[in-house]
This record gives sequence, structure tokens and C-alpha cells, in this order.
Amino acid sequence: MTSRGKRITRRTFMEQIAMLGVLGASYPASLLAQARLDAGRSQPQPDWLKADPWKTLADVQQHLFPAAQDTPGASDIKAIVYLYNSLENPATDGEERKFIVKGAGWLNERVQEKYQQSFATLDTTQQETVLREIEQSRAGERWLSLLLTYLIEALLADPVYGGNPEGIGWKWLEHQPGFPTPPADKTWYRLAAPVHYQRKA
Repeated sequence: MTSRGKRITRRTFMEQIAMLGVLGASYPASLLAQARLDAGRSQPQPDWLKADPWKTLADVQQHLFPAAQDTPGASDIKAIVYLYNSLENPATDGEERKFIVKGAGWLNERVQEKYQQSFATLDTTQQETVLREIEQSRAGERWLSLLLTYLIEALLADPVYGGNPEGIGWKWLEHQPGFPTPPADKTWYRLAAPVHYQRKA
């Protein structure tokens, strides 16, 4: 997992993705297309994604990490599912979750003021303009940095955590993960969950 103590700028993110892209350059586009099909079958769109804040967060992720013919994007790696699972687990910092969720609302408020629309209905240029604006504030920079961090994690994490379905990120990077991968009941946040003992009467 990446460290969330260090902020990631979009420039740093793109540089990291570019370096990863060099590793994945030899991965045929036809195999990536098949991996996308497999990933889509394994994880249908959840109902919660149809409403905010998750819809807006997914749209921001897709803008930050768009897919290309030879590169998986945020939707391919199910970055929003990874983010949702990460923020909903009890081991996550509550303030971080609140900050990310509220950020989607702040973003749409700014978009409504500027364009009288929602972020999802803006074209790519307008979305970029708004994100560049909020990036200028300390809070906006931190919000985007957190989303970028979770994007990198979703690309590289074990599929049991919700992202990287069918190992699409690993396949793109031709990465061989360690074995055995954890079962659903042995994820790090389940193992780290506090145990409450009931006192005897």
C-alpha cells in the first residue's frame, strides 16, 4: 500500500503511471481488452454507485486516470469499488472518510456556481478547469492527493479488496503477485479489527 502521509500531486501521479506504463508497454492491447471483459463480468456495477457522493468520486477518478487502448483506467481497475470498500471498513480514519466524501459535495457546489451543472455533465475541458481551480487550495490539493493515492492502491492491490478485478493491473504490468493471496475473511482490516470480549456475569 502507498503511504497517505505523503501527498501526491497529479504531476507525480502521472509520472508514476508513465513509469508503470513502460513496464506494461509490452502487454498486448488485445489481452488488455480481454482482461476488461473478464473484469466486467466478475464485478457488475453496484447500486450505491448510482448516487452521490460515489458517482461524483467515480467521475473524478475517471478524469484523473482515463483508460486508453493499451492502458487500464479507473473504471477498468474498479477504483471506486476499492475506494468504497476502503472508506467503509472500520479501520479507516473517520476524518479521512468524512473529508473525501464531503469533498465530492464541495466540488459539485463549485461546479453548480460556475456552470449550473454537476461534475458528471461537464465536458473533459470543463472538468479539468474545475479540478485545476480546487487544486490551488490546500484542502483541494489534499483531497485530490488522497484520491490519487487510492487510485494507485486500486491498481496494485489484491482483488480481494475490491479493485484490480481479475488482476487486470497485475496483468498489464506483467506482475507476479505473492502467494497465497488473502481470502475475504483474512483481509488486513478484518485482522486488525478490535476484538470485544464480553465480561462474565
